[in-house]
Amino acid sequence: MAVRKLKPTTPGQRHKVIGAFDTITASAPEKSLVFGKLKTGGRNNQGKMTMRYIGGGHKQKFRVIDFKRNKSGVPATVKTIEYDPNRSARIALLFYADGEKRYILAPNGLQVGQTVVSGTGVAPEVGNALPLSEIPLGTLVHNIELHPGQGAQLVRSAGVFAQLAGREDKYAIIKLPSGELRKVLAACMATVGVVGNSDHALEKFGKAGKSRWLGRRPHNRGVTMNPVDHPMGGGEGRQSGGHPRSRKGLLAKGYKTRHPKNKSNQYIIERRKK
Repeated sequence: MAVRKLKPTTPGQRHKVIGAFDTITASAPEKSLVFGKLKTGGRNNQGKMTMRYIGGGHKQKFRVIDFKRNKSGVPATVKTIEYDPNRSARIALLFYADGEKRYILAPNGLQVGQTVVSGTGVAPEVGNALPLSEIPLGTLVHNIELHPGQGAQLVRSAGVFAQLAGREDKYAIIKLPSGELRKVLAACMATVGVVGNSDHALEKFGKAGKSRWLGRRPHNRGVTMNPVDHPMGGGEGRQSGGHPRSRKGLLAKGYKTRHPKNKSNQYIIERRKK
């Protein structure tokens, strides 16, 4: 995977860096795994704006991704590597031996024509999904479940990975991309390898219009508002705005919002690095 730096033919192109599509092998998605995606413009079912700075954007189709990998023991062939507008990672279309088709996140090194399989007793190779209890210590994994059978929730962005650091009773200890050490039930599934499109972090929009294509409207800071609109607003000239707060007055930048009695605290061995 690589990135392309465009020639500065216009001001918007001067600093633009986009991802290369050299690994993508298909331009149209699989119709049976796609459905329309509605835009809300940040409004609820009464038409009231409940989320600011949302609106517009290019029309997108939603690809149904298999985060459960629950077709145990059925081998699948990688048919295509595709672009997905809904996520930073690339996706791979699998053709299973029983005729079913599914999308998965494409890890680094996954090639068209390669065979992947999921379930217990599977070799810990790139693209294969198996329980954490069967993965060798030190292996880099992604697409990790928090509860068995629920589907993967952790480590799904482009270029990220977690490392299986150890085991303790019925738990596996994994080191997450944030640096957090956490216990996860060893019966949970994970996929071997690193999520693909690792150069995504090097991309640059180049112009404000790219944000609008993604459905993001201009975001104005609290200190630029009037006192009636934001706790940090108002003042003659440029004021610092006082202690950083949200629009509703909740302290920001250092104020801990995590509940001290959160039940999942017992599974966190070491907090993420600040």
